[in-house]
Amino acid sequence: MSDTREQILEQIKEQGELVRQLKASKESKEKLPLAPSSEGRAMSTSVGQQLKAQQQQQLQEQQQQQQQQMHKIDEEVSRLLALKAKLGGDAAPANQKFTLKTPKGTRDYAPQQMTLRQGVLDKIVQVFKRHGGEAIDTPVFELKEVLTGKYGEDSKLIYDLKDQGGEILSMRYDLTVPLARYLAMNKISSIKRYHIAKVYRRDNPAMTRGRYREFYQCDFDIAGTYDPMLADAECVKIVAEVLDTLDIGDYVIKLNHRQLLDGMFEACGVPPNNFRAICSAVDKLDKSPWAEVRKEMVEEKGLDGATADRIGEYVRLSGGAELVEQLLADPKLKAVPNAVKGLEGMQLLLKYCSLFGLEQSVSFDLSLARGLDYYTGVIYEGVLKAEPGATGSPVKALQNGDQAPEQGGTVGSVAGGGRYDNLVGMFDPRGKAVPCVGVSIGVERIFSVLEAKFAASKVKLRTNDVEVYVASAHKGLHEQRLRVLNQLWDAGIKAEHSYKLNPKLLVQLQHCEEHQIPLAIVLGDAELAQGIVKLREVRTRQESNVTLAELPAEIRRRLQE
Repeated sequence: MSDTREQILEQIKEQGELVRQLKASKESKEKLPLAPSSEGRAMSTSVGQQLKAQQQQQLQEQQQQQQQQMHKIDEEVSRLLALKAKLGGDAAPANQKFTLKTPKGTRDYAPQQMTLRQGVLDKIVQVFKRHGGEAIDTPVFELKEVLTGKYGEDSKLIYDLKDQGGEILSMRYDLTVPLARYLAMNKISSIKRYHIAKVYRRDNPAMTRGRYREFYQCDFDIAGTYDPMLADAECVKIVAEVLDTLDIGDYVIKLNHRQLLDGMFEACGVPPNNFRAICSAVDKLDKSPWAEVRKEMVEEKGLDGATADRIGEYVRLSGGAELVEQLLADPKLKAVPNAVKGLEGMQLLLKYCSLFGLEQSVSFDLSLARGLDYYTGVIYEGVLKAEPGATGSPVKALQNGDQAPEQGGTVGSVAGGGRYDNLVGMFDPRGKAVPCVGVSIGVERIFSVLEAKFAASKVKLRTNDVEVYVASAHKGLHEQRLRVLNQLWDAGIKAEHSYKLNPKLLVQLQHCEEHQIPLAIVLGDAELAQGIVKLREVRTRQESNVTLAELPAEIRRRLQE
């Protein structure tokens, strides 16, 4: 680059000032009045025509001047952009301070954290595969029109992208809508799929409680036309299996039915066009007390106070099969077909959950609403219970941040899902529906709980899978190390060594202890001359001689002990 950065910056400054002056000049000329009108004067027709011709000529001259001015502005802007391109990038001043940080609502993960996360994901995948799941993947962004209108009030949290090549795109908000698009586009009417990937929400992050703007979702969905509640009950069972496998504490799986909610709103006198808005308000009961939710219903949603009070009588109820029987006998609900259908569905779901051994893990909870618009049937949510007073518990550590715990003695949702029978049909040209039910595991909150648990326990996680370290006892053995390493790698054994030619033996052995590598091979001239090496168990520090030919087999035997 022939010009210095400072010179180019000065040229950019001058060019920008010139563009501003040209634009100001253009605006001032646009405000110039035309020639005075002949209105109100006594003049002959010929004089009026002459004046009109002069006005038209003056207007044409002004338009020509404006076009010339616009052309000049465009030229100067092009020069300005060329200077910025020459500088490279957006031409930020050389002395501008730049703070290195991750964007709001995101974070980096160190090796120990990634080891913990991968362990969690592996266990979840095992559960999904146990139930016959097969994996798919979809783009991280979708056409904006695919996502629009699927999330109710949460649609404002979608990240929109700038126009790229004529397509208006948005980052995916969840994995469910992309699945529905995938099924409709590929004419698939039956699948049992799982999908683990990142999603993006322009939400207000709460980092200490695992709420981010970029985060993983682990979804399992069953698509197809089947008999009532069989697939739904299996999804509830999958939630229980995942939470039991991860062993993160006591939990409860709340169950409800969207038809029952709509029937309840109808019985209480909510106008049908206000169902979704009131459902969204009820969905906040896990974070806000009833008084705040009622205030939102009345003051923001325009609901009558008496109607809100009737809703309050129902949404504070929870229980099991006995509550279903109680509500089936309720005169107001009995008169609403939607409510009866929802209650009969809940009755069957609780029966199947009992057969799966989930009586102590599930709760029929009328406050559960799940605000997403696409749910049509059963809905459920897995919630971790709080452990007040449990010193050093992961829950207590999690609450040391600036966020309060959820209402009702729970830490927060770690899984959720439900039935959505109409979503695929929204994408199909003929409106062909594919009934679906699924669950999403909120792994970020689970990661937060487990990270707090391991931090409190002071346990150091092993971050590599190396099985044996090849060390040298003295100088001049780096080529021998490479030969032994090659032998081990060819045998499928995970091995590493120092990248220094002549490392000290003590440093090599300390590396093994620090990184929890179970075995070490120590090479020496005397031993190599006899075709043997020393195999050392790092934890006990016991050593034994092993021939090079038998080394891979002996290592495998030791690792299996």
